[in-house]
Amino acid sequence: MKILFIEWASFGNADIKDAFMKEGHSIVSFPFSNKDARRDAAIEAELAGRLRETVPDAVFSFNYFPLVSNVCKREGLPYLSWIYDSPYVMLYSYTTVNPCNHIHVFDSAVYREFQAAGIQTVHYLPMAANTERLDALHADSFAYDVSFVGSLYTESHNFFDRMETLSEYAKGYLEGLMNAQMHIQGYNLIQESLSPIMGELYQALPMDPNPDGVETREYLYAQYVINRKITGLERLRLLTAITERHTLDLFTLDPAFTLPNLRNHGTADYYSEMPLVFKQSRINLNISLRSIQSGIPLRAFDIMGSGGFLLSNYQEDFLENFTPGEDFVAYESEQDLLQKIDYYLAHEDERQAIAQSSHDKIAAAHTYRDRVREMLSCL
Repeated sequence: MKILFIEWASFGNADIKDAFMKEGHSIVSFPFSNKDARRDAAIEAELAGRLRETVPDAVFSFNYFPLVSNVCKREGLPYLSWIYDSPYVMLYSYTTVNPCNHIHVFDSAVYREFQAAGIQTVHYLPMAANTERLDALHADSFAYDVSFVGSLYTESHNFFDRMETLSEYAKGYLEGLMNAQMHIQGYNLIQESLSPIMGELYQALPMDPNPDGVETREYLYAQYVINRKITGLERLRLLTAITERHTLDLFTLDPAFTLPNLRNHGTADYYSEMPLVFKQSRINLNISLRSIQSGIPLRAFDIMGSGGFLLSNYQEDFLENFTPGEDFVAYESEQDLLQKIDYYLAHEDERQAIAQSSHDKIAAAHTYRDRVREMLSCL
């Protein structure tokens, strides 16, 4: 098959292209710079022209774009998309039901939401890792005991702290709600709990649903504002607790963040540096973004595919493909996290056996080539 690849600055571009080609398909690219546009006549005309010029069998993109879907619908071509971001508001566009769509989400809870609504264009597809590429990157020794690669949500997209005009009641309500959520794994109660203060939230930080979407204001505030704030607070709390007992190596967007016993290395390049961090860390942490309901984040696949040891919060979808204590280790609380760090730093053979097991399972059934075959089987 010939695949027209919607190319933007996405994680995984090289891996998915490689997978398509190794599965015997050819790739033609369409540079896509304005990925936030839902309608753009000039881009739509350019894409339609490229489709007629190259005559592909299908179109593919990481994440889903209503603009691309509408063009594919008019041109009579299947549109394959694979969403790895969470939240992802464009998924709630009216265009989601376009019959050309084959939209794949990594969070099974999101898939079930659309199935319950009778929408058949959304499918469940976990993320993947390119173990062939990752295995070719060699790290001779461990450089870090405990490491975390990820955002602290202290950067410019921290919308929560912009809501300066909230009443004391609303602030207290949110504080109680967030504290409750931080003690719950496997279920998110934020969106369903916002009705009593929605008016104040809107006054403090106006956010409106998109004209072509079915998302609610509750969805926008829960997923883009409050769950990000909870994640930032949770990561800060856990990382602070770890540094009271161990040296922690952090790879993050905020170069100014500091704690005692923390080494902030700044960002790590996704392809050339991040896999080496995973290989050179005795323990790799995953603290999932709270808007991910049940899915396994891409970070976790990258850790396991690199042969790294993964210590993660509980996510339901792990249990579909991996075994706790055999392929990864899950923590249930701050105290449990600290105890498991202590244990696995002291039990090298067990830790290495778990890392090897998860790597082998990724290589056997969770590579990009596996996912390409799964996506194309929908056509």
